[in-house]
Amino acid sequence: MKRRHPIYVIGRILAIPIFKLLFFYKVNGKKNLPKKGAYIVCSNHLSNYDPVILALTQKRQIYYMAKAELFENKFFSWLIRKLGAFPVTRGAGDGKAINEAEEVIKDGRLLGIFIEGTRSKTGEFLRPKSGAATIAQQMNVPVIPVCITPKNKKVKLFQKLTVSWGKPLSPEELGFKNGTGEEFRNASRKIMAEIKKLRENDLK
Repeated sequence: MKRRHPIYVIGRILAIPIFKLLFFYKVNGKKNLPKKGAYIVCSNHLSNYDPVILALTQKRQIYYMAKAELFENKFFSWLIRKLGAFPVTRGAGDGKAINEAEEVIKDGRLLGIFIEGTRSKTGEFLRPKSGAATIAQQMNVPVIPVCITPKNKKVKLFQKLTVSWGKPLSPEELGFKNGTGEEFRNASRKIMAEIKKLRENDLK
């Protein structure tokens, strides 16, 4: 399994006290993430801070697809690659990005996917996309649902938020048999349902 890049480790150490002050976040269910092995981390998406917030709530490095435009600047491209991002061309079948995502899984790392595919501007859940379920079925890898729950629906500075990690969902639990489109849609709904349960518990 690939080690965390030193830049990631240093950046995380520096960011933790800053984000603790900026967001007053707390973490539930951190032990639900195994210390080793490949998993898809599947979260809701509320802000540009989300990848950093998820990184700070546990020690393992998460690798994300990021829009190709972010990689146009050479220095910034180098930096975010070290932090775990790799480019994807949105709106097109990007085979290279898919192959890189598969390599993350094969190497026993964490692949991060925001199941809604885009940020929610209202804080409400959006319809889940089937990308995470498709990769989970094709690579035979479990999915870990995660929910970011701000106090007032939107992630804002100096406002409390909770990050809750759910228990891994195996490919069997997600109902994969033949790898049909209907199975992917049903699995996506199940992942989203688990994310919603996490929020319900955090709002009690």
